[in-house]
Amino acid sequence: MSGAGTRVFVARLAGTPVFDPIGDQVGRVRDVVVLLRPKGAPRAVGLVVEVPGKRRVFVPLTRVIAIDPGQVISTGLVNMRRFEQRPFETLVVGELFDRSVPLSDGSGTATIEDVAIERQRNGDFLVTKLFVRRHRPGRGGLLRRRGEPELIDIDQVAGLARTAGAQGAALLLAQYDELKPADLADVMHDMGTTRRMEVATALDNERLADVLEELPEDDQVAILSGLERTRAADVLEAMQPDDAADLLGELSDEQQAELLGLMEPEEARDVRRLLAYEDNTAGGLMTTEPVILGPETPIAAALAHVRRRDLTPALASMVFVVRQPLETPTGRFIGVVHLQRMLREPPHEPIGSIVDTDIDPVPPQTPLLSVTRRLATYDLLAIPVIDEERRLLGVVSVDDVLDHLLPEDWRETDEEVQPEAPATVEGGTRA
Repeated sequence: MSGAGTRVFVARLAGTPVFDPIGDQVGRVRDVVVLLRPKGAPRAVGLVVEVPGKRRVFVPLTRVIAIDPGQVISTGLVNMRRFEQRPFETLVVGELFDRSVPLSDGSGTATIEDVAIERQRNGDFLVTKLFVRRHRPGRGGLLRRRGEPELIDIDQVAGLARTAGAQGAALLLAQYDELKPADLADVMHDMGTTRRMEVATALDNERLADVLEELPEDDQVAILSGLERTRAADVLEAMQPDDAADLLGELSDEQQAELLGLMEPEEARDVRRLLAYEDNTAGGLMTTEPVILGPETPIAAALAHVRRRDLTPALASMVFVVRQPLETPTGRFIGVVHLQRMLREPPHEPIGSIVDTDIDPVPPQTPLLSVTRRLATYDLLAIPVIDEERRLLGVVSVDDVLDHLLPEDWRETDEEVQPEAPATVEGGTRA
């Protein structure tokens, strides 16, 4: 490893690839774990590294051979057990960045924008410098302006270990801006309750809706219950109706009624209809917002519809053809048009000329197991749900079925990996 005096800024370290000694990539750095102490500089004890499978694991700094620009080299021995933050540990990116701290000289406060760790002669890494912006009083001393950035010593701030105030979420979210909703949900699930709520509050409605759909039910309920009621209703409107119905189904009747009353009538109507069905039936599983078009629609226009960004791959695989009206419950269901078939036909042809009528729809009372068998037997990604009058009510997609077939805690369960011996962390083992 580089010698004593090596200084590393955590903001630059975040996202850096981690390699083993023979050059194979192990993962990427996502955070740095430090121990905040009442006396003395905080000590950095390890890295939170994201390995394949989006799992975050702990890599002690004692197993880091070198930290160079653009790469971190480890010994190659990585404990694959999921990282679980302990009460005495602090995450630099997750908890210190964007935190407001008092200055020790009494001149005011500053916001932490970066943290520098530096290797000592004994091999320990200590937090020695903070990159901050001082808060400048505005006109009349009532407003604060962001001052010029500056690099200060760690002892120039007071109460870092005692500060319990919330870190602003904006900088943390910037670190995960490019993550897919499922991956951001994984990050948020690993956060503490308070931190998770701060991040949820900072997300816009559409992004939060996407993330909620990927979180375990307990996390969904906790976040939705913690939001201001009007905001919670807006987020439910941004969710897929089937996911919103599933989430509302976990709430009390009083909470359901309140939130449905705050939603837009058309959005609430679809959700209310889904809530009327049993959970493990086609009606309880279906979404009411697939691609639904009339038979006269040109193939070119249909292809434009399946490019919608909010569609899952399963729902984008086919168009459901019905008579007017096109909103569920629709007019009479005619059949489906497969994406691959549309790609092979002239774009000016109407989709009614290539309708597949061989796929048998299911009624809303169909049990989950029967829906699953139908999807598997005919290699379908989605199946239509109709009523007695053959009106299209919605569509059950394969991802909806998988969510209900997997164990309730599947989002929290790691695949079995034989771990190496636990890493030692300051007087104990990280089990």
